[in-house]
Amino acid sequence: MLRSLLTRQSSRTLLSATVQRRAFVAAPSSVNSKVWELGILNHVAIACPDLEKATAFYRDVLKGKCSEQIALPEHGVTTVFVNLGNTKIELLHPLGEKSPIAGFLAKNKEGGMHHICLEVDNVYTAMADVKANGVRVLDKEPKIGAHGKPVVFLHPKDCGGVLVELEQR
Repeated sequence: MLRSLLTRQSSRTLLSATVQRRAFVAAPSSVNSKVWELGILNHVAIACPDLEKATAFYRDVLKGKCSEQIALPEHGVTTVFVNLGNTKIELLHPLGEKSPIAGFLAKNKEGGMHHICLEVDNVYTAMADVKANGVRVLDKEPKIGAHGKPVVFLHPKDCGGVLVELEQR
């Protein structure tokens, strides 16, 4: 009886793993040439209602290395980067009433994860390609981001509920 239970459980596990694996297999591309390349996770951005308090937490409690505050008027935010060695956390605070972060914080009073940023080798080509694949881009043209490089944001409704930023390497 124990052998029968183990066999049934093993079969279920194998079937479940097979189904899960299939869920992540993408349809083959009709284009064989690679026009742009996805790079590393550059950062995870967190919207903060109190930038000084958030910076103190990452610096003093978690012993992170924090940058100075950087105002980015074109994006409507003030940022602080927490360097983690192989990636970063970006702390975001609204800069002005029309800031997208002000809207986010109006819905999420305590703050929270805002977006992820992925590096690409060519943000312009990546933008054209994702648009051709039905993904909406939030701006008509890339803007210069906090690292002085072109960035573009992809609509979260087209990215599994996650706001995705693509940044030029």
